[in-house]
Amino acid sequence: MRKTLIPAAAVALIALTGSVYAQDTVIIQDPVTTQSTVVVPGEVRTYVLEQQVPSVAYEGDVLIGAVVPDTVEIHAVDGYGDYAYTVVNDQRVIINPQTRTIVQVVE
Repeated sequence: MRKTLIPAAAVALIALTGSVYAQDTVIIQDPVTTQSTVVVPGEVRTYVLEQQVPSVAYEGDVLIGAVVPDTVEIHAVDGYGDYAYTVVNDQRVIINPQTRTIVQVVE
């Protein structure tokens, strides 16, 4: 009996430790807010990178969460009404057009 109990316990222990190392699958739906960052659809980033608009001089740091003043012209992203973009201090930024908040600085 003891000869079968030890191997059975070892098998159970191995089976339990395997679940500790299991990985979860994460599916991201756009847009997603993670703490202070918004995950923007790849199509939006590509669109913004392909557009040619002049850079606007802006006093202050270009940071996520900063509000772009009304004097800065923002441009809609075709097919994505939740996103707009502009170029500020030679940096492309994706903006929430309702709040004019920078949600991502495109590098």
